[in-house]
Parts: sequence; C-alpha cells; structure tokens
Amino acid sequence: MSKYKSAMAIQVVPIGISEKKDIYDFVDIAINCIKESGLEYLVGPFETTIEGELEDLLALAARIQKKLLDSGLKTVGTNIKLWTGNIGSTSEKLNRHKGN
Repeated sequence: MSKYKSAMAIQVVPIGISEKKDIYDFVDIAINCIKESGLEYLVGPFETTIEGELEDLLALAARIQKKLLDSGLKTVGTNIKLWTGNIGSTSEKLNRHKGN
C-alpha cells in the first residue's frame, strides 16, 4: 500500500459515433468497468473521479480503454487528470460546496 493517496478524473470520448444513445452506451461501459473495480468513485456530467492506489488507477484506465475497443468502438480518446500526494478526498472537497 502506498503512503500517498491518488485520485484520477477520467473522461472517455467515443470517436466516430454520432448517435447520442450510442455515445451513452459506450460511456456506460466505462462506468460499469469503474463500478466493477471496487474503488471509490463519483460520476459527474463530464468525467468520473476515482480514488485509490496509483497503480490500481492506472491499471483501471487501461482496462477501460481495452473494454471499449473490445465492445466495438473503433477509436477512443481518453482525458485523464491524475493527482497523487497529500490530497483530501473527493467528498471532503465537495461537502463544503453542496447547494440546495
């Protein structure tokens, strides 16, 4: 176990898909892969934030890419933001700003 906490925000971009339903289906595949990982996560409208060990997060990103390609997507773009170190949890950061 690493002494530093890591967090990753990931956004998958199905390339060459024009139908909204098809885009959502591929995004759902990525989210299901995240759910299956057992890691803490928060789905947002543009990206999903996941917390865990650095190695686990990087391996998860690779699994998501492969799963999307294996599901029939010809090309996938993925935007990743990665933080490692003395960081607060996602819930700590968000609870301060919760609205009605």
